[in-house]
Amino acid sequence: MPRELMKEKRERAIAIAQRMDEHFPAAECALHYWGDPFKLTIAVLLSAQTTDKGVNKVTPALWERYPTPQALADADVNDVEEIIRTIGFHHAKAANCIKCARMVISDFGGEIPQDMALIQKLPGVGRKTANVVLNEAFGIVEGIAVDTHVFRIAHQLGFATRNDDTPEKVEAKLMKIYPQPDWLYINHQW
Repeated sequence: MPRELMKEKRERAIAIAQRMDEHFPAAECALHYWGDPFKLTIAVLLSAQTTDKGVNKVTPALWERYPTPQALADADVNDVEEIIRTIGFHHAKAANCIKCARMVISDFGGEIPQDMALIQKLPGVGRKTANVVLNEAFGIVEGIAVDTHVFRIAHQLGFATRNDDTPEKVEAKLMKIYPQPDWLYINHQW
């Protein structure tokens, strides 16, 4: 099979985006966060290697007990662990939730930063989480949130190769292929 030129990949990507828009016109974040950037950050942090459905089952109790960044910063890690114990890696995630809340209070005045580099300084927050939060909470589109599904589909579509073995490499490839207005929707639609 002949190698696909970048122009052809871009044309194919646009056609795929149009089909996705037809099938999933109202694709949106599956995590419940009540419009609060801090709650979204914690929910995405909790979603690593588990389902959004599982996260949505534990976050109402978490927010009932710890409704603000300060409340979560002051939380007992054992209590947070108990609330989120049904999702994977609950020990590490509970510790990161509290550390994240503490840093939001101490370094960012209780607000999630609206900057890619700054938000990634938060414990438990990587580029995927930063992209989701910036895109969803603030309408800032700097990149594409590459989770397990986007990573796999990008390879299946031939937009990434075997050498693209990290989410960052796949994101870079997709950003070259897709026009920036489509970046926001890829994660939700795929």
